[in-house]
Amino acid sequence: MRDRLRLIEQALTAWRPTTPDGHVRGHPAWHDLDPADRVAVHEAAEELRQMEAALDPDGLSTTGHAVLDRIRAEGRR
Repeated sequence: MRDRLRLIEQALTAWRPTTPDGHVRGHPAWHDLDPADRVAVHEAAEELRQMEAALDPDGLSTTGHAVLDRIRAEGRR
């Protein structure tokens, strides 16, 4: 049970590993979860992102900001 909760907590973070060429990969904990726990993580992540967006002056979650930052960085290349 403790390992399951640890994996869920890790999968809920915004951190994702990236490849040397900058591609974002799935969180390693995600692959160790069973299908029901993956659904639970997805639903919890949606709620967290909505709360983040509600608190942000631009209405964006941390994920939204990260995506825009990557798009802007690409445009500067």
